[in-house]
Amino acid sequence: MKNLFFLFAVLMSLTLSAQELYDLPKNEKTRWISFENINAKKGAGAKENKGAKGHPFERIPAGESVDLVNIDGSGIIKRIWLTHSDHLTPEMLRSLKIEMFWDGEEKPAVSVPLGDFFGIGLGKSVPFESALFSDPEARSFNCVIPMPFKDGARITVTNEADRRLDMIFFDVNLIMKEHKEKELLYFHAYWNRELKTELGKDFTILPKVEGKGRFLGTNIGIFTDKRYENTWWGEGEVKIYLDGDTDFPTLAGSGTEDYVGTAYGQGTYNHQYQGSLVADAEEGAYAFYRYHIPDPIYFYNDIKVTIQQMGGAPKAKVRALVNENGAELIPVTVDKAPNFVRLLEMKNPPKLNDEDFPDGWTNFYRSDDVSATAYFYLNKPSSDLPQLQPVEVRVKDIIKK
Repeated sequence: MKNLFFLFAVLMSLTLSAQELYDLPKNEKTRWISFENINAKKGAGAKENKGAKGHPFERIPAGESVDLVNIDGSGIIKRIWLTHSDHLTPEMLRSLKIEMFWDGEEKPAVSVPLGDFFGIGLGKSVPFESALFSDPEARSFNCVIPMPFKDGARITVTNEADRRLDMIFFDVNLIMKEHKEKELLYFHAYWNRELKTELGKDFTILPKVEGKGRFLGTNIGIFTDKRYENTWWGEGEVKIYLDGDTDFPTLAGSGTEDYVGTAYGQGTYNHQYQGSLVADAEEGAYAFYRYHIPDPIYFYNDIKVTIQQMGGAPKAKVRALVNENGAELIPVTVDKAPNFVRLLEMKNPPKLNDEDFPDGWTNFYRSDDVSATAYFYLNKPSSDLPQLQPVEVRVKDIIKK
């Protein structure tokens, strides 16, 4: 118990070190934006219906958008809260698109399916809390990532579903202040999905981005291919290419569950910087996250982030996956202590069905349905990243039977 109190005290001191709660900064103005004061004007909130809850929500017809934020000036968005009337439907969570534009840019710095943006992959809504996102009762979405801007900010939600969204509620809490920094780092987010990853090729969490900044982390969702049955899918290592890396990365992990802070498989848990919110072996659905807050990842020229698509099982099971299920896979290593066989380094490696194929735990490249949201800061208000994939790709097979 004493250790817990000590840890709490340390965390509190770290939280308050930047600014004491009783400090009053100069020339900073607190503003809230909601439908009750959409322009964040002083003394202009709750005017409709004589101040009696006159405009708490909006509707978004199919194919239309609504601005949550559209303001001029300089400031920092500190918190976003949002909920809507279809918050438990995976198709709607993937069909709603949230976009963020900084300093008058026409291209969004953020363009991500709404559910995935708020920290949960696969269009799921489950209760959790992390350092950056929370969903207290699986009915709302919260984000506390600071998002600075110099000349203006715009946040939109677009309904790309085939039906109307009856209610969307939100508030955005921000500070209006002048930025004295010579170079501002803007918040960005990127989403990507591959319905069937290419065998032997790493999945791209974040394509190469040029500039200076900080990689904040990612949440990843996987629907496993049924041909692999319930064999372990998470042997893939995260690779982060920094500042001119080409064939090989500077940062490399040792496995997927290792990257998110657990080991020997992956159940459900949610911690501040790492978590696994969905781990459904029967459905073959997994969603997990890792945020690099205590372990910052900086880049000064460019960055790219990938994760290997690799699983593992005993040799006999791997053979059965191929011979009985027709699963596509490429064996890469075999482990049976004290031996660890690197098949891809062998001149003439044995085939999986050969008598001399080594016995032991066999890791293999595999192909699954993978999606990910990457969060990062960049010293530019927009980037050259590809635009968000169309809604048909985002929602395809989102409900697995």
